Amino acid sequence: MEANNITSPAGEKKVYGWIVAISIAVPIVVAILLFMPAKLDLAQDWVYFLPHLNAVINSAATVALLVGLYFIRQNNIPAHKASMTTAFGLGAVFLVSYVVYHASAPSTTFGGEGVIRTIYYVILITHILLAAIALFPILLAYYFGMAGNYVRHKKVVRYAYPIWLYVTISGVVVYLMISPYYGG
Repeated sequence: MEANNITSPAGEKKVYGWIVAISIAVPIVVAILLFMPAKLDLAQDWVYFLPHLNAVINSAATVALLVGLYFIRQNNIPAHKASMTTAFGLGAVFLVSYVVYHASAPSTTFGGEGVIRTIYYVILITHILLAAIALFPILLAYYFGMAGNYVRHKKVVRYAYPIWLYVTISGVVVYLMISPYYGG
């Protein structure tokens, strides 16, 4: 029954396959929903609240990530796991909310001009690119941590954590910069 254990070589290979598949599928689905010509017919008034909710979720995820870092530096592994699981769960809720909003509401154009416009687009583009690639190392790090493979967890976290933290913080910054231009 070793193959059923996710930490066995066969189980780990299966988990790794799922991580790769999810890491590829999610950005593709998000891109399709963002750029599809016709939006889903969900655009009711409640949908326009989602960007505000997303900023709160991203802010909470940032706090959970920072608290998780604090706990691991204190060698409090149970609290670290709880913090990171909270950040992971918030990320999942954010993703669903983000997809629902962008699949059903028209895109908002940034109205700033001059240097602030350049700053906005630099933050936005780096946020989007890093968000697209962040899922793979985040899922790997989470899996290795929960499976107790701390050597591999630490190797992946070296890259996953700063990317994830940047994505959560830059998401809030992008929201704050574009929020004056939201319609609805």
